[in-house]
Formats: sequence, C-alpha cells, structure tokens
Amino acid sequence: MRRDEPVRLGDSLHGVMKSLRPDTQGRVQPAASTLGGVFGRWEEAVGAAVAAHVQPVKLDGTTLVVEVDDPAWATQLRFLESTMKTRLAEVAGATVERLEVRVARPR
Repeated sequence: MRRDEPVRLGDSLHGVMKSLRPDTQGRVQPAASTLGGVFGRWEEAVGAAVAAHVQPVKLDGTTLVVEVDDPAWATQLRFLESTMKTRLAEVAGATVERLEVRVARPR
C-alpha cells in the first residue's frame, strides 16, 4: 500500500492500540492518559515562557523528545531538565527519565 492511499479507520485504530502495548524489547509505551497529560497540559507543566520555545514531540517509554526553536534553548534545558521532569510527574503523571532535545530547522 502506498502512503498516500486512504487507510480504513479500523486498521488505523489497530495501529494506535498496538503502539500502546509493550514492544518486542519489552518496553511499555506510555498510556494514552499520560500522553494526553504531557501534550495537553504542556504549558501548565513547564510554564508559558518555556512552552513558547519548547514543544513536546514524542514520548517513547520514559524518554521525552522535545523540539526547541533556538539552540540557546537546548542549552537552557540542561539546567531545567530536573525541574521539568518533576513538573511533568506532578501535572501529567508522566515518568520522564531522559530528555532528548532537538533543534527545529528554520522554516
């Protein structure tokens, strides 16, 4: 099947549900409520100033991938990492052990 072809809703939902189960290495993917908390309550967890420059991209197990709009924010996140992990646990119920930072490409 080509990527631009329509996909049946049932097939699409099956893929989503499968992604929430443990993978072949036994890593458990985050629960939907945790994903919703991290992505839905991001600004509440990290604050408006950080949220204006840092966006969550993916939660892979206990690794949170974020994208920053400027390399200076990548440096800043090294100092904020511990606080962010604590706030995400408090606000979103997410256990983040590792923060992976990516700098967005200019658009």
